[in-house]
Order: sequence, then C-alpha cells, then structure tokens
Amino acid sequence: MGSLQNQLKADQGFAGATIKPLDADEFRRQGHLVIDFLADYYRSVEKYPVRSQVRPGYLKERLPDSAPYDPQPIEDILRDVQNDIVPGITHWQSPNYYAYFPSSGSIAGFLGEMLSTGFNVVGFNWMSSPAATELESIVMDWLGKMLKLPSDFLFSGGGGGVLQGTTCEAILCTLVAARDRALKKIGRDEINKLVVYGSDQTHSALQKAAQIAGINPRNFRAVATKRADAFGLQAAALRAAIESDVESGLTPLFICATVGTTSSTAVDPLGPICDVAAEYGIWVHVDAAYAGSVCICPEYRHFLDGVEKADSFSFNAHKWFLTTLDCCCLWVKDPGALVQALSTYPEYLRNKASETKQVVDYKDWQITLSRRFRSLKLWLVLRSYGVANLRKFLRSHIKMAKNFEGLIGMDKRFEVVVPRNFATVCFRLSPVEISGKNQLQTAVPAEEATNNFNAKLLETINESGKIYMTHAVVGGVYMMRFAVGASLTENRHVICAWKVVQEHANALLSTSSSYQS
Repeated sequence: MGSLQNQLKADQGFAGATIKPLDADEFRRQGHLVIDFLADYYRSVEKYPVRSQVRPGYLKERLPDSAPYDPQPIEDILRDVQNDIVPGITHWQSPNYYAYFPSSGSIAGFLGEMLSTGFNVVGFNWMSSPAATELESIVMDWLGKMLKLPSDFLFSGGGGGVLQGTTCEAILCTLVAARDRALKKIGRDEINKLVVYGSDQTHSALQKAAQIAGINPRNFRAVATKRADAFGLQAAALRAAIESDVESGLTPLFICATVGTTSSTAVDPLGPICDVAAEYGIWVHVDAAYAGSVCICPEYRHFLDGVEKADSFSFNAHKWFLTTLDCCCLWVKDPGALVQALSTYPEYLRNKASETKQVVDYKDWQITLSRRFRSLKLWLVLRSYGVANLRKFLRSHIKMAKNFEGLIGMDKRFEVVVPRNFATVCFRLSPVEISGKNQLQTAVPAEEATNNFNAKLLETINESGKIYMTHAVVGGVYMMRFAVGASLTENRHVICAWKVVQEHANALLSTSSSYQS
C-alpha cells in the first residue's frame, strides 16, 4: 500500500509539460518530421538489405525493459526508429523485393491512409459516419465497373461491395453466409454434413475459415490438381469429389475457386466450376487476391470469364493496386445472406436511418463491429492515378516479368517450372545441370537433390540481402518465385536480380557437395 501511495504522490507532483494529444501546431511540426523521415527512407530504401538480417530477439536487447516515465521528443524516437526498428524490417517497398506477392504503395495510398487515420472515425453503421459508408458503396461500384463485373454484383444492380481487411476475412464471411443459408434448409443440427471444397493449390485461408465456421475437419476437400492442367482445379475432378460426398450422405456447401494461386499463380476455370456448383446449389467464391487487380486491363479480363455465375468475388487492392494494407475488396450478389448471418442489432445502435432500410450498415457485412474508413485511401488512388495510369502500372510489371523470363530462357541451366500468367515467374536450376555438375550419388534421388540444391540456392541469395524471393513446392517440385510488383521496381533492378541469381548459382555449382545438405 505504501508503494502505491508513493507512486500516486510522484504522479501528482510530476512537473512536466501538460500533454495536448491533438495540439494542431505540434501535430504539424511532428507530422513534417515523420513525412521527411519517410521520404528519405524511400529515397534510399534500395540500399538496405531487402530481407532483414537480424536474429530472433534482437530488439529486446536494444530497448529498455519498461516504458519511459517522462515524455520523450519525437526527434529521439525517430532516431531510434532508424537505429533499432529499420534493421528489423524486411523492406516490402524495396525495388529489389520479389517475395510472396507485392504490397505496393503509393503517395495516394499513404495520404489516403493518413486522412483515414486522422479522421479516426469508427464507421460501423451509416449513422456513425455517413460519408464512410456512402463513399465505400460508391467506390466499390466504381471498381466493380472497372473490372467489368456483372451488374448483379454492384449496388446499382442489387448486389454490393464491402471493404474487408484481408482475403481471410472475405472468405470467412462468405462461408458463414453460405453455411447459415444451407442450415436453414437442412436444420442447424446438420452442420457436420457440410463440405467445403478447394484445390490443393487453394490458399490456406479457406481451411482456416472452415475451421472457424465449425465445418467438420474431415469435410474439407483439397482436390488434387495436375501439372498438365497448369495446376488449375478441373471441373471433372471437382464433380467426382462432390458426387462421392453426396453418395455418402454429405451436403456440398462451398467452393473457393482461385484466379492466381499463391504458389504458382494458377487459374481455376471459373465457368466449368460454377456449372458443376449450380447443379448442387453450392456457393462459389472467387478468390482473385493477387491477380484481380490486373483484370482491369482488357487483355487480362478473360481470366474472370465465368465470374458471372459465382456468388461472391474478392481481390486485394493492398497487393498490386497501390493501396496500402489492409484493403480487401469483396462483392456479393446477395448482401442479404451476409446480413442474415452476421447481423446483430443491440438497442444502443438503433437509429431511424437503419430501421427504415434506407442505408447500408457495413457492420452486418463483416466479422467485427468496428471498422476503418478504408474507402478513403482507395478513392484517392482511383482519383490520383485514374484507370489509364493504373493499367500502365500493372502492365509495366508484367513486361518486367516477361523480361526476367526471357533472361532465364537464355541460360540453359535454368528452367521455368510453370507457365507465367501474370508478373510472377516460377523457376529453378534444372535437374540436368545439377546432375552434370555434381555427379549425383545414387543414394540421393535426382528430384530430391534438385530440390535441395534450389532451396540452398534461394537461401544464399536471400542471405546476401541484395534481393528477396520466396519459394513454393508444386507437384513435388521446389521452385523459386520471382514476383514483380513493388512500386519502385524498374527493369534495371530486374536485370541486376538475374545477375545475383547467376552469381550465386555459379558459386554453389562450383562446390560439388552443395546439393547434399
């Protein structure tokens, strides 16, 4: 008790400056310092090792073990950001970043995020900030028209769009809507009969959503794909899985088709998949998290052919569309299915606008109640760059990926593993080259040795800090993924990246035992 009283006295006697959390002049001063800091960061970002080189626990060794008692100036904090935080960042905005998928940024995206954060509204229903709701509805129709989505996905056609945080949320929301719609027909006690389908290339978000939605783990189907089909989910294989489940007394519920899978950017044929689903009354969600952006270009729109037969569609504007994380665009034909599954209406949220059904309350289209003003940054991106420049931006990355693919073709030691659809190239050092250079022992199967070699090659490349790529294993083949999409990347960076790959391959190939570890 004594220590508590002493602490209270100390706090009462604190003679420091009075805190003014939103003092306009101080906000302006500190804001300029932060903007200058970030501008300098982007000017020099390509000089940093792309993948962070720190070891686990590094930051605990640098920072105090408790928060400061006295306030500290922003100048000191920014100095520590530079010295302590920046070394622990993997630089997603570096022009030498080719890992995972891009998280492209832009001035418009950053400033839109700043405005959204500055207003700091909590837009759970229309009444809580009408502009937040209405701008989102308008922007989602704008974007839907850019993608040439059928009218029944738009508010103007009876459907509608909503901004979620990520694809994981979009899949979960649509899966829950499909689940509740099905259970109303067959009974709530029949949930263990519901079956969810994807392919062995579908993002793990589908399986996670199924777990959260209460789908029996035994009723999750990852239908096998084949290299001969470019790893796309084939309607015949899907039909066989569905028929087997129906014969077993199960109820097919939900299919997730993908346009641009994470591993290899494979594309599932939407039309045939939707035709099979229609026979059994199955909800089809189209996940175009990565590749949806490029479908605003007329020459790539055919990848969405068949989407008119689906129930929902989503893509991530925060991946390849100059809009900062997080911003997943989801459209549904039947908003009522989302509302019925996700709506709650406590007394403290009741208001005239909602009760007269004149407005959209986006709290009923998502998992959480609270939501950010995400549409503001997307609106700034669309207005600041326009459709023409956005298409030019996307096409530039595809052109660079084609150039990288051409460089691979000029070096017979390497091979492209799967067809390139967009701006991601999947490649490896070929088994023939590794076998010839290393005189493989019969104790190590050739494919295993090839995979081991390519894994080591990728790790040495990433350890150098010069570029950063990630990998995937598809059809038993380990391959490196070169995903072009960072906003600052130019063709000169791509050429340099290829030289880095060749240099490290040369070094490893000169060591005869490198493949065995």
